[in-house]
Amino acid sequence: MTKLPHIASMAELRLEIDRLDTALVDLLAERMGMIDRAIELKPGEGLPARIETRVEDVVTKVRARAIVAGLPPELAETLWREMMEFFIAREEDVLGKGDDGE
Repeated sequence: MTKLPHIASMAELRLEIDRLDTALVDLLAERMGMIDRAIELKPGEGLPARIETRVEDVVTKVRARAIVAGLPPELAETLWREMMEFFIAREEDVLGKGDDGE
């Protein structure tokens, strides 16, 4: 787990949490931009919105990183699966539902 800075009060702690929340939202927005680019690229490569092997590969990598970072891997997996389902649905809205791409 990342070493926390010295935090002397709840007010300081809340400021740090707000800072992290801002950073997380910014990173998620950046990731969504990547999904928008995938929507543009996938048709040219003959790929469907959902590629189950890719979903499982991402989950495996996220769980491994979570362990190293001191985050419960079950939490990371739950968050990523939910996020990926949202993004896949976004892709399917544009690309339609296709086969597994395998």
